[in-house]
Amino acid sequence: MSKVFGFAGENDFCPGGPIYTNHKEQNHFLSIRDVYFPLRKRSRISAPFVFTEERFEQKKQASIEVLPDECLFEILRRLPGGDERSACACVSKRWLSLLSNICKDELCSQNESAKTNTQVKSEVEDEGIEGDGYLSRSLEGKKATDIRLAAIAVGTASRGGLGKLFIRGSNSSQGVTKVGLRAIARGCPSLKVLSLWNLLSVGDEGLSEIANGCHKIEKLDLSHCPAITDKGLLAIAKSCPNLTDLVIESCTNIGNEGLQAVGQHCTHLKSISIKNCPAIGDQGIAALVSSASNVLTRVKLQALNVTDVSLAVVGHYGKEVADLVLTSLSNVSERGFWVMGNGQGLKKLKSMTVTSCVGLTDTGLEAVGKGCPNLKQLYLHKCPFLSDNGLVSFAKSAVSLESLLLEECHRITQIGFFGSLLNCGANLKAASLVNCLGIKDLKLDLPELSPCSSLRSLSIRNCPGFGDGSLALVGKLCPQLQNVELSGLQGVTDAGFLPVLENCEAGLVKVNLSGCVNLSDKVVSVMTEQHGWTLEVLNLDGCRRITDSSLVAIAENCFLLSDLDVSKCATTDSGIAAMARSNQLNLQVLSVSGCSMISDKSFPDLVKLGQTLLGLNVQHCNAIRSSTVDVLVERLWRCDILS
Repeated sequence: MSKVFGFAGENDFCPGGPIYTNHKEQNHFLSIRDVYFPLRKRSRISAPFVFTEERFEQKKQASIEVLPDECLFEILRRLPGGDERSACACVSKRWLSLLSNICKDELCSQNESAKTNTQVKSEVEDEGIEGDGYLSRSLEGKKATDIRLAAIAVGTASRGGLGKLFIRGSNSSQGVTKVGLRAIARGCPSLKVLSLWNLLSVGDEGLSEIANGCHKIEKLDLSHCPAITDKGLLAIAKSCPNLTDLVIESCTNIGNEGLQAVGQHCTHLKSISIKNCPAIGDQGIAALVSSASNVLTRVKLQALNVTDVSLAVVGHYGKEVADLVLTSLSNVSERGFWVMGNGQGLKKLKSMTVTSCVGLTDTGLEAVGKGCPNLKQLYLHKCPFLSDNGLVSFAKSAVSLESLLLEECHRITQIGFFGSLLNCGANLKAASLVNCLGIKDLKLDLPELSPCSSLRSLSIRNCPGFGDGSLALVGKLCPQLQNVELSGLQGVTDAGFLPVLENCEAGLVKVNLSGCVNLSDKVVSVMTEQHGWTLEVLNLDGCRRITDSSLVAIAENCFLLSDLDVSKCATTDSGIAAMARSNQLNLQVLSVSGCSMISDKSFPDLVKLGQTLLGLNVQHCNAIRSSTVDVLVERLWRCDILS
């Protein structure tokens, strides 16, 4: 403050010196009234002052924050465009909260020109929006909060609106509640897809807010939301007539009443997936399926307290159902599957998956085969009471079947599997056996039968009883195979696999022999000579008897090969060098993981192979130093290297 009263130099108020020579007399200056001193320098204090005899007193600056919410709401809703509202939302949480609670019909522009400019700008921006013109947003974990939802609601409003919203989990202390969903409901009336997963604080009020503001909802996914009850689902059903896809999983308080409301009001429902909801029973499923009989195309029922009645309704009213998935329905008996198959309603069924259903027996599966003439895909998992007789009877009836998968069906034996191949007709293209312990090598004296010439893909995985005898039958019955997967079959030897190679007329394209520890270089040599002109993918992972000889044969004959896996094989640097010398080999993916005899000497050969490689796996190759791998990463910049 001394500079205010004692100035020196060319910028003095009074060039002659200070007004008072005695600084104690400076206090008298405060009593002088109506004295004007023109400032020659910009004031360092911008706020106005009140001169008193005691001290300077700075006025309190007026702030818009003193306005009540009602007044500020009126101001914010009159902002001319979306950019202005987005900018104001960044001011404070209060402003964001107010903006997010403004409905679209409550917005008003200051003048028609501003409104027109805003509309034109929005149309231009919408041209760059993905998909059908709406934006997608996803919040996961701690990012799923009401504040972020409010920001999304305000920020997307000027760019065509939010079309898809996925919320996965939430922060327990600041998670999503009805407040966040209210912001979405008011700011995003164009929302069509909503997925709520693991939201413990979201209940009927939040879902009702969505129903009141987002009438265009087409797909709704409610998973692990225990606070949502029939009341919330009823609000959606009444307000969202365009609903086509409904997923309800682990919502313990949603029951039959909610599903009945959906069936009554949502006449365009095409897909339903109901999983692990103990309050849902036959009444809800029956009402839903029967109401949407003419449009429902996909039905998935899992871990529900339903009985044979639900399957009977599906079999009778599922006129348009093309995809049916039934999982862990412990209260459904053999009668349920039999009635469903004889219901004459599943004429358009194309794909059926049954998992862990003890009620699926030979009688039920045979009825399904007769009642579903257009069935093309059948996947059976953990069906303990299904045997060879039922599988063969089904195969005789399912003349349109194209793909068959059996997993952990332990009563299926070699007789049932090959019997189904012979009786499936001319459309079967793919067959798979996974972990079926009932498969045993049997000496079968089959009569001269026409082969299954339509089969193109055969997959046998982790069936320890499937050996050389079974492979010999494959060679006789399946001459047109192109894709062969024999994974984890330790009983398969060269003697069993060679007939398959010799009888295959079409030319193998993809071969997976991982875990077949008793196959040797002879198999690879014959395979490359007879099928090298078509082979594109070869997996020999864990075939410990495969050596450099196989790599030499591959380099000489497999010019179309793009993916090769020789992990944990007995290959060395010499084998890598042989492949690098080939001028016609164009590998894109190479895996030598666990090949302990491949060392740093292979570096120049790997670099040469890397000219075409997009993926290289050298994990657990202990003879390759980390420094060598670093140089490979630098040299092969186009290739993803795992080390």
